Amino acid sequence: MTQFVRTADEHFSNLPNFGFAPNYHTWQDLRMHYLDEGPKDGPVMLLLHGMPTWSFLYRDVIPVLVEAGYRCIAPDHMGFGRSDKPTDIHWYTIARHTEILTSLIVELDLQNITLVCQDWGGPTGLAQAATMPERFSDLAIMNTWLHHPEYEYSDGIKRWNSGWHEGGTFARKTPDIGLLLVLSAGLMEPGSFMSAFIDGTDPQLTGVAADMYAGFSAPYQGLPDEGFNGYRRFPLSIPVDNYHNGNAAAQTLHYRTLLNWSSMGKGCHFIWGCTDDVFTEAWGRQWAEQMNARFDPLPDAGHFPQNTHGQRLAELILDGKD
Repeated sequence: MTQFVRTADEHFSNLPNFGFAPNYHTWQDLRMHYLDEGPKDGPVMLLLHGMPTWSFLYRDVIPVLVEAGYRCIAPDHMGFGRSDKPTDIHWYTIARHTEILTSLIVELDLQNITLVCQDWGGPTGLAQAATMPERFSDLAIMNTWLHHPEYEYSDGIKRWNSGWHEGGTFARKTPDIGLLLVLSAGLMEPGSFMSAFIDGTDPQLTGVAADMYAGFSAPYQGLPDEGFNGYRRFPLSIPVDNYHNGNAAAQTLHYRTLLNWSSMGKGCHFIWGCTDDVFTEAWGRQWAEQMNARFDPLPDAGHFPQNTHGQRLAELILDGKD
């Protein structure tokens, strides 16, 4: 039996701008949470998150897509959001995250899918399109990557990875990582973040910043330290120093396979937060060119366009399908 912890439902009550009902998918002996909004017979938008977020990331995107007639499926990776959180850090691999996502798609028999992916949602989600192309019609790719030998990891990625190794900034017990989303949204000064994150001082968040923090911190409220291992493992799975845990050989295969996506008569659209120092604008443009795809820059958005530009992002996703 898999040892896991589960965040109490009470911590997800009354989250701001997040009035969506929970749904659950069983994989082995674990429970995976997902949102399922919009008409059940509508074309599908599969909305995938990365680190350190969950489906709350798409709170401003989903209503726009539903209004346009789409069925929005937004799962939480195991270890995140309302999904179960295995306590063994070695349980988490990118291959396993990918397998679980495959099982959800097959169980729900999703067809005519537009994949919307960012961060680790890229490697896990693009794997689905590469291996089950018949289920997918379009790709909407944001601030992510697929490992391949020619890919040059940015200094931003390397700093992020090193921060989770022993002695790094984030390598601590029960890290209050919801603060990272507030910082990245420009709603918190770096000095205040460091004081709150490292010393535990009250960040004194108000308004939009307080609402954002409430949503992104909800999944780990009340959890023991081992409930944070899913968060820890994603940065430590980056193939810059963990080729195997990152499923890097498979990522390379998926990257090369998808370079032929347009020749299959399918759509591809890149939308990029251009101030991101992890996945840079230059990389996004290069990848879009390789895939003969449209590239829409968001000049003042960072690594999480969904979090700061949700309405505009949804509009661009829809526009890219015209």
